[in-house]
Amino acid sequence: MTNTIKFDIDSDGIALLAIDVPGKSMNVITQEFISDLDGLIDKIASDDTIKGAVISSAKDSGFVAGADLEMMLGMTAMVDKVSPEELFRQAFSLSSTLRKLETCGKPVAAAVNGVAMGGGLEIILACHHRVVADNPKINLGLPEVMVGLLPGGGGTQRLPRLMGIQMSLQYLLQGKNMKPQEALGFGVIQQVVPADEIVAAAKKWILDGGKAEQPWDSKKFKIPGGSGVYDPNIVQTFIGAPAMTKKETKGNYPATLNILSCVYEGHQLPMDKALVVESKYFCDLLLGDVAPNMIRTLFVNKQAAEKGARRPKDQPEMKTKKLGMLGAGMMGAGIAYVSAMAGIEVILLDMTMEAAEKGKSYSTGLLEKAVKRRKMSQEKADGILGLIKPTTEYADLEGCDLIIEAVLEDVDVKADVTAKTEAVVPESCIYGSNTSTLPITQLAKASAREDQFIGIHFFSPVDKMPLVEIILGENTGDVALAKALDYVAQIRKTPIVVNDSRGFYTSRCFGTYVQEASNMIAEGVKPALIENCGVYAGMAVGPLAVADEVSLELSYHVGTATKKALGDKYVAQPSDKVIEVLYKELDRKGKKNGHGFYEYPEDGKKYLWPGLSEHFPLADEQPSQEEVTKRLMYRQAIEVIRCLEEGVLLAPEDADIGAIFGWGFAPWTGGPLSMVDTIGVKEFLAEADKLANRFGPQFSPPALLRDKAEKGENFYA
Repeated sequence: MTNTIKFDIDSDGIALLAIDVPGKSMNVITQEFISDLDGLIDKIASDDTIKGAVISSAKDSGFVAGADLEMMLGMTAMVDKVSPEELFRQAFSLSSTLRKLETCGKPVAAAVNGVAMGGGLEIILACHHRVVADNPKINLGLPEVMVGLLPGGGGTQRLPRLMGIQMSLQYLLQGKNMKPQEALGFGVIQQVVPADEIVAAAKKWILDGGKAEQPWDSKKFKIPGGSGVYDPNIVQTFIGAPAMTKKETKGNYPATLNILSCVYEGHQLPMDKALVVESKYFCDLLLGDVAPNMIRTLFVNKQAAEKGARRPKDQPEMKTKKLGMLGAGMMGAGIAYVSAMAGIEVILLDMTMEAAEKGKSYSTGLLEKAVKRRKMSQEKADGILGLIKPTTEYADLEGCDLIIEAVLEDVDVKADVTAKTEAVVPESCIYGSNTSTLPITQLAKASAREDQFIGIHFFSPVDKMPLVEIILGENTGDVALAKALDYVAQIRKTPIVVNDSRGFYTSRCFGTYVQEASNMIAEGVKPALIENCGVYAGMAVGPLAVADEVSLELSYHVGTATKKALGDKYVAQPSDKVIEVLYKELDRKGKKNGHGFYEYPEDGKKYLWPGLSEHFPLADEQPSQEEVTKRLMYRQAIEVIRCLEEGVLLAPEDADIGAIFGWGFAPWTGGPLSMVDTIGVKEFLAEADKLANRFGPQFSPPALLRDKAEKGENFYA
């Protein structure tokens, strides 16, 4: 037995390897695991009493969830400290071990009880026979592309050899999962049996004379669907795949092209040489910037946030049992749905019973779709729906341990519902506001218990958006923070914690993306150029399209309120006039009334409104794509740095998580502060100064940026 794998030999001479990585809720591949597996393979190969081996998991949580991403992040951090040969040796270690496994001379079967992702699936593919439990919840896949990497343990070579090149590329390039029956149909696995029979079935295959040879090691082997550069099917695949990939990724994700290169080159080579090719392309990604940034933000830091990185350590667990949801509009209805899905009783309150029932009907619609698609039983859907009680009576809030308010964005209206609510709820009840702009400290003044008042800001649509922004008012206490974070964990969202300010963090910084695009409209820059630059930079949506989604009406009112609040401190922007003309003069409210920067015909696709050029004439000389992209991306990053400087943000991690999951900042960058570090703080500062001189004070570098440049520091250590 090793530290990560339980080893035993049964009476039939079958070696049983049960993976059990200590200190992990799910098995992950670590350097220690690779070393342990390598040593056990030598034992299996050299011990004549061993007839074969079965690899399984000792954890009920699944087989193997993939590589330990903190280990991968460590490898990316050492690229400047080790030789290329040493980096390749480490990157090749799993691939080398799995190749040793499939050529050890003894039959090896995998008995898979649950999820097998990334390196977990690659272990299975290196076995000679694969048995998976008959459970539709099990996922098998190679999602490495989602973190800017490629499968580095033979996945780009074995999967195409099992299911054909064209079909395998869909899974390799998109990180798609397969269910057991799907994998069986593709020939990726050989058996699907009841969960309690997987090990017995794997052993039986060995005892029945299972062969210790992979099909690709046979001279007669042919890849399903064709292979080689002269096969017409393969030619067509590799002519179209790069163009389609470029269209989807906008050229921002080098992993996709590296995967294509691995498959194209590797499928023409013997397996040993093909695996070396794969590892070289894998190392190329480790040496780049995209994979390290994506791994750090999208997984390591995101998981830390979800596990309570910002939660006060001295507070006991405080799960929400009964939620009072004030306001049954779009946001309130969505919050009620995700809460009921988590098993929380919800009192959905609005001014009229019609409005409250309409809010509940949102959940009804989503649950009906789930039942229709066979993702949920009718009985379960009925149970979830039964947790939501529509009402107009504040007395029904009695017994609630958490309140979330999502009423009209008006201080007086919010103060009124706060007073009415606190009159009936227990003194221990925590009060959260879903406001997106109004300062929490100001709203908390209407509460008799300011220490129990906190901001809980969701994003629309609530059931799809993963982020929740927790905002601390000046007097918010640790109990309120712990309660809010425990609630967010219950509904399986990702939290960031920020300090109070107008617009908080996400709304404030997201607004700069739209504002700078509107500034360019005022200057006569072509709208299509602005939109395309936003999309090709990796943003989720172009800035003008997202302005319409949010609504120009809201943008106008938020701008008006901000001017009023800041008074002489307010710095006017050309964008102010653009929004004023569109909304006030032309009644173009955005998508909500079918007219904004875009036109939204009922029977067709949206298109940019041609009349924009009549009110904001196009300039004779148009800027380059590089300049427009830089203005859009730098503007956001500079505002993020201001938030960090002012203490609105608690840490760089919150900045990058919030940007990507809150307003769709380009994921390939790892977030705005990761982007600044990648560009180089000094280089970013110099460019920001140039932009400020040309386009205005919105690009003026914060003192924190200058300070870091002078000290030679990055935002991440």
